[in-house]
Amino acid sequence: MRLAVLLGMLLWEPPAAAETVRVAVAANFLPTAKAIAAQFEARHDTPVLISSGSTGALYAQIRHGAPYDVFLAADARSATLLERDGLAIAGSRFTYARGRLVLWSRRPGLLQDGAAALFDGRIGRLAVANPRTAPYGAAAVETLEHLGRWRHLAGEVVRGESVSQALQFAATGNVDAAFVALAQVRHPAHRGQGSAWVVPADHYRPIEQQAVLLASAADRPGARAFLEFLRAPAAQALIREAGYDLP
Repeated sequence: MRLAVLLGMLLWEPPAAAETVRVAVAANFLPTAKAIAAQFEARHDTPVLISSGSTGALYAQIRHGAPYDVFLAADARSATLLERDGLAIAGSRFTYARGRLVLWSRRPGLLQDGAAALFDGRIGRLAVANPRTAPYGAAAVETLEHLGRWRHLAGEVVRGESVSQALQFAATGNVDAAFVALAQVRHPAHRGQGSAWVVPADHYRPIEQQAVLLASAADRPGARAFLEFLRAPAAQALIREAGYDLP
């Protein structure tokens, strides 16, 4: 009996630690990604580790070997380039959300008449995410160019490292308004506060937010399962409620 117990102890191996899915998420999508991850973890018993930043910054990290499994970009270009260059699994790329741009101010009534505040001097300092690294920043510049206001306001523009920082500048009163994602304004932290103008879609190129499975995660079933869950009805409901359009 003792021999059998001893043999059992020698042969026993502790259960493998649950695979952690490492997800790089564009700053605008962070709150929604957290909500989706919570549901995924509850259903799959697989932890999700989220890292957030501007799409451009995360893209650069991935190209330099950052240990991510899934990339949720705020554009299509970044995921496409990673797939083209063999840093992402071919065929895994898809649009998980379509973003919408909004101009937001913490001051009630400032933007009640839409874009007028961009013309009449009520907006002095204006925040945008860095257009070189953040798709929502690029969309903001396109909007100002569409309205013929970029040349007039460029000197008053404050650039945040990400769209989250642009929102922070406006929320703290360091700028009069900021171009951010509609989903950020709908978040409970800001919902119903200040004033906002939802920018017409024809003022900027469509914001196709794409997801991709990175090459380093080719043999990680948890990462594949997370991407599949992103397309499931439960996750899509959260995406829609947050203020995104679905593909």
